[in-house]
Amino acid sequence: MFAQLLTPAYLPFVLSFLIMLGIGLIEAIGLGLGHLDLDWDSAVDDGGSVLAWLGLGGELPILIWLTSLLGCFTLSGLAVQQVASAVFDAPLHPGLAVVAALLVGTTLNTFVANGLARIMPGFETTVISTDDLLRRRGTILEGTARRGSPARAKVIDQHGQAHFIMLEPHDDAVVITAGETALLVRREEKLFYAVPDRPTLLEPI
Repeated sequence: MFAQLLTPAYLPFVLSFLIMLGIGLIEAIGLGLGHLDLDWDSAVDDGGSVLAWLGLGGELPILIWLTSLLGCFTLSGLAVQQVASAVFDAPLHPGLAVVAALLVGTTLNTFVANGLARIMPGFETTVISTDDLLRRRGTILEGTARRGSPARAKVIDQHGQAHFIMLEPHDDAVVITAGETALLVRREEKLFYAVPDRPTLLEPI
């Protein structure tokens, strides 16, 4: 069976599975690319739009939806090729199999994504404005934040969800290093400015 998966007829679905694993690994180690677009606002009509039907109505983070779609596509593709092999004694041409798997996988993913949205209450009504992150504290994840040289930071919103932003110090002379926390005080487009959480040194009188 393993050797069969390495043949050209199964290659698109093996690649899909590997991409799915890669996305899962990214989420597991906390890179959080599913939250990069803080201004994501579902403007679809949940009653009947195509995006809502696909399960992409703003109720799931984009990467969870994409992982679900890749999984459904992979399973559908394997099933299609197995059925074709049983009926025709040979798998379908990869192009035909991909088309069939897309049709079946997309339909299957509609039910899976909508089901995930129902069983994950943390994702039901937690869309926030970017400005809601102001007056919250962010932690520098990597790099050093200087004026003109932002660093990547993690902020937890009022719903307990993580957002990943680019952050610079509010004051020109301040440097905020990896691991430090800082209070977000203002925003310019996608860039946040923050004051570091450091003990205030009392000047001698």
